[in-house]
Amino acid sequence: MQIHIVLVAPARPENIGAAARAMKTMGFSSLRIVDSQAYLEPATRWVAHGSGDILDNAQHFNTLEAALADVDFTVATTARSRARYHYYCSPQELTGILQEKQSWTASCAIVFGREESGLSNEELALADILTGVPMVADYPSLNLGQAVMVFCYQLSSLIQNRVETQQLAEQNQLVALRHRVHRLLSALNVEDDQKLSDWLDQRLGLLAQRDTSMLHTLIHDIEKALKK
Repeated sequence: MQIHIVLVAPARPENIGAAARAMKTMGFSSLRIVDSQAYLEPATRWVAHGSGDILDNAQHFNTLEAALADVDFTVATTARSRARYHYYCSPQELTGILQEKQSWTASCAIVFGREESGLSNEELALADILTGVPMVADYPSLNLGQAVMVFCYQLSSLIQNRVETQQLAEQNQLVALRHRVHRLLSALNVEDDQKLSDWLDQRLGLLAQRDTSMLHTLIHDIEKALKK
């Protein structure tokens, strides 16, 4: 599984440099920047110190949606543990979830929000699950570089013990399943049932490979029945 670190609109070049250094230290290599040119400033490299290759190969995207277009599974970090969108897990729980998915999911993105305001609700809605670092005090909070280091450290075992991704009959199974479920809700005229829609979104990201495959089969049978 390829893990991408995604920074959304980072304002301070020093934070980007610290994030790149954390990635390099823990074995991560893919950095994606959304809606910010701060990574091009000299201060970024001063802090990165030895992680210039991470910055040289960083990819820039205008929107988070574009940055996630080729990603199979998305994890968004947030301080709002009671956020409405999707299942919330601790960094420790996240490791177990990704360990299960690494043999059948080609890519994953760990998304970090703005220094001051984090991710918007619309951006959180693009994620499969949410995570965050539990803290005793609400303030001071972790800065961006520290947050990236926490997750890179926590997930470093996935980098050190890579599992070869299996050949899938259908690419992007989780992404396809989410779209398929919402099309089914529309076909059943229950797309306005917000509680049902939210519950489904919260649970889909936790499905294991066999569960995902079986749910695809079930929805296929329901779609066939609806066409008759």
